[in-house]
Amino acid sequence: MLEPGTSLRPTSRPSLPSRGRSFAVTAAPATFVLLWSTGFVGAKYGLPYAGPFTFLALRLAVAGGLLAAAAALTRSRISREQAGRAAVSGLLLHATYLGAVFWAISRGTPAGVSSVIVSLQPVVVAALASRLLGEQLVRRQWLGLLVGVAGVGLVIAPGLAARTGHLPESGVIACLLALLGGTAGTLWQKRHGDGIPLLWGTAVQYAAAASALLVLASATESMRIRWTVEFVGALVWLVLVLSIGAVLLLLVLLRRGSASGVSSLFYLVPPATAVETFLVFGERLAALSVVGVGVAAVGVAMVVKTRTVDTGIPDA
Repeated sequence: MLEPGTSLRPTSRPSLPSRGRSFAVTAAPATFVLLWSTGFVGAKYGLPYAGPFTFLALRLAVAGGLLAAAAALTRSRISREQAGRAAVSGLLLHATYLGAVFWAISRGTPAGVSSVIVSLQPVVVAALASRLLGEQLVRRQWLGLLVGVAGVGLVIAPGLAARTGHLPESGVIACLLALLGGTAGTLWQKRHGDGIPLLWGTAVQYAAAASALLVLASATESMRIRWTVEFVGALVWLVLVLSIGAVLLLLVLLRRGSASGVSSLFYLVPPATAVETFLVFGERLAALSVVGVGVAAVGVAMVVKTRTVDTGIPDA
């Protein structure tokens, strides 16, 4: 029997928009990892038909044009000072990071190995963030840095020892350069990216990076493109899914989370890339390299385990 005055109305439940927003918050990190990991596959799929710098410059120019058009429709504005900060991010995150990865893959570095090397970015960011952003590391996290480095050593050791050409030293060096560029770009974006309009800022990033890559392409490549179905498919995928979808999602996550915390998502990229390259290209890693993937992932997990990340999507 109901007590007097008891309401028969059902208890309130989360509204559909609230549940949808909660799902978006939960799915955002996993979606980013899935989208980002396909970039290594897309690069290898399109690189036989164009030089690495030519391919990447075209990709960023198209994506930048699309984002600039979208930004113009929103009537948002970007100041000269904001554009300058965005340009620096573009040179680090796209010209250096992506340019070096594309070049490494074009020289025969397996996409899975490339993804493992650059996936050390979380541990490097965590180490530098302790000094630059005031994010202090505990002893377990410092140990994780060493474990992560050991894991990458295990990944690249078989190829370097065999010297069969499957893992060229120049490609490994390029991946390490990409790691430095991605790390510096993440820290710069976290420290100086707040307040920059998302669409205009990303368009400026791409314009700056495309300009630098065009200079490199004109100096080192023929800039010829074979417009095959495979190349067009890879270009469309990389423009829409990576340069627009994944990168915008990364910038949103960086605005809401710590630099080291958001970077921790990269430790999930190598396993995803390994599965994708196996399915698409039949790439196989040596047994020791497979162990190295796991060791590197454990090392990064040790660094980020005590950190919490707010991955909420900001209000529109």
